[in-house]
Amino acid sequence: GARFLGQLAAQTGIPVKRGLAASVGAANLIVDCEQVADAPLVLGEDESYKLQVNVEQTRLTAKTVTGAMRGLQTFLQLVEPRERGFSAASVVIEDAPRFPWRGLLIDVTSHFMPVPVIERTLDTMEAVKLNVFHWHLTDDQGFRVESKVFPKLHTLGTEGDFYTQDEIRQVIAYARDRGIRVLPEFDMPGHSGTWLIGYPELGSAPGPYSIIHTFGVYDPALDPTKEAVYTFIDRLVGEMAALFPDAYFHIGGDEVNGRQWKANAAIQAFIREKGLGNELGLQTYFNQRVLKIVQKHGKRMMGWDEILHKDLPKDIVVESWQNHESLAKAAAGGYKGLLSFGYYLDHLKTAGEYYAVDPFGGPGAVLTAEQRKNVLGGEACMWTEFISPETIDSRMWPKSAAVAERLWSGEGVKDVEDMYRRLDVVSARLTFYGARHELNYEPMLGRIGPVEAVRVLADTLEPRGIAEREVFQRYTQETQLNRLVDAARGDSAVVRRFERNVRVWLEQRDAAAGAEARRILTVWRDNHARLRDVENPLLR
Repeated sequence: GARFLGQLAAQTGIPVKRGLAASVGAANLIVDCEQVADAPLVLGEDESYKLQVNVEQTRLTAKTVTGAMRGLQTFLQLVEPRERGFSAASVVIEDAPRFPWRGLLIDVTSHFMPVPVIERTLDTMEAVKLNVFHWHLTDDQGFRVESKVFPKLHTLGTEGDFYTQDEIRQVIAYARDRGIRVLPEFDMPGHSGTWLIGYPELGSAPGPYSIIHTFGVYDPALDPTKEAVYTFIDRLVGEMAALFPDAYFHIGGDEVNGRQWKANAAIQAFIREKGLGNELGLQTYFNQRVLKIVQKHGKRMMGWDEILHKDLPKDIVVESWQNHESLAKAAAGGYKGLLSFGYYLDHLKTAGEYYAVDPFGGPGAVLTAEQRKNVLGGEACMWTEFISPETIDSRMWPKSAAVAERLWSGEGVKDVEDMYRRLDVVSARLTFYGARHELNYEPMLGRIGPVEAVRVLADTLEPRGIAEREVFQRYTQETQLNRLVDAARGDSAVVRRFERNVRVWLEQRDAAAGAEARRILTVWRDNHARLRDVENPLLR
C-alpha cells in the first residue's frame, strides 16, 4: 500500500497521506482482498481483480494479494491530468491474464547488471504486470552468483562482478513484494566455460580454461560420462535450490556444439557402450541425470527447446527460443512450454513486430483446446552482448510493455496503431517507476555531439541488433558501448508520424498531411548542415 501511494504521489506531484480511513464509508479507496495469510508466489495463482471507480468511492476486489497489486497498477494507469488537477475515469473493469507466465529474461553474464538495474527493472515489470524475472546467471563470460560450496566458480569465473547471496536474497524479496517470481538459470552442459576455470576436471577436454570475453557459441562443455560431474551438480543445485525459493529451476541446455565430445575417445566409447547413438543422445542422458537431481532438491526442471526429447517425463518445462514449431511440438506432445522466439529484445525490432508475435501464432494455431493448456505464456529476452547498464533500459522499454500486453490481453487485441498510441503514454509513465530509457538518452547524445542536432539524426535511425552487429566488428566485454548505434533507440515516433503522413498524402492527397511530411523532411535536411562540421569521432 505504501508503495502504491508513493507511485501515485510521483505520478501526480500531490502529497498523499498514508493511513487507514476511520471507516469504510470514509475511505476514498477500498481494497477488498480475500487472501489474509502470507503465501509464496506460484505459477497459475489467481491474478484477477475487479476495479470499480465512481465519484463517491473506488473499490478494488481481488482473491489474492497479487491480484490486488495488478488492480492497483490499473488504477494508476487511469489517473490522468485534467483541467483542475488529476482524476481517474469512472469505470468498472473485470480483468485477468490470458497466460500465467509472463516473463522478462536478463542476461547478466555478457555484461554485468548491478543490483540497482535489476531493481528498477522489477519496478517497471510490476507496472506492466509481468510476473517472472528470469535471471540468466552463468555462461562462458561469467558465473555471476556467489557459491559458498564451490567458491572458485565466482572468484575465478568473474573479475569481481557477481551477486553475493545476500544480494540475491535482497532481489528475490524485492521481486516478491511486486508479485514477481525469480527464476534462476544455470546453463549446462554447454555455455559452462566459467565452471571449468576452477574445476577443469569436470570438462570434456583438459583445458586450461579462462573467461571468454567475446560472444558466441564455444566448445567448453561438461563431461556427461563422469560421475564426479553429477556429484558436483548435486551439491551446486542443492545450494542454489535453497537460495532461490521458486518451484522452477532452469538448466539452460542450449547450443551444445559437441566438438569436445566428438574429440574425446572415452566419451565416444561411452556413447557406444550405452547405446546413445550420438551426441544428442548423450545430452539426453545428461538431462535425465540432471532432472533427477533437480527433482531431489524439490524443483521442477526447465530448459531451452534443445532439451525436448521423448525420453524425458512430461513434468519438465520447455522454453522455445528457436522457432514456434518447437513450442507447438512440445504442447502437442503433452509438455508444458513457453515462447521466447520472436521476443528477443536484443534484435532491436519494433514494438509492433514484438506485438504481432503470439504463443498461439504460426503452428500454434492448430493446437487443440486441451493442448493449448500446455502453453504457459512467454518471455521477452534481454541478451546483453551489446548492452550496458546505461543502454539496457532503452532496449527493454517501452517495447517490453507491448510483449506484456500480448501475454495478458486476449488474442483479439491486435490494433497496432492503437497499441502505439497507448505505448507512448505508458513509456512516459514508466519513468515514474525509475526506467531510464528517456533519462539516459540525452547524456548519451551529448557525448557524441550537440544534443539537439544529434537527437534529430538519432531519431531517424534504426540501430542494428545482434544479428547484424556482430558481423561488423569483434566486440568484447571491454568494448565501450557509447556510439551512435548504442544511443539510437529506433522505433521512432518521429519516423512513424512521417510515414503516416506520407501514407495519408499518397492515399488521400490530404494537404495537412503533405505539409507535415514536408516539414519533417526540411528539419532532416537542415540538420545535416548542423552536424557536418562536428569533429567528434563517435559521430563521424
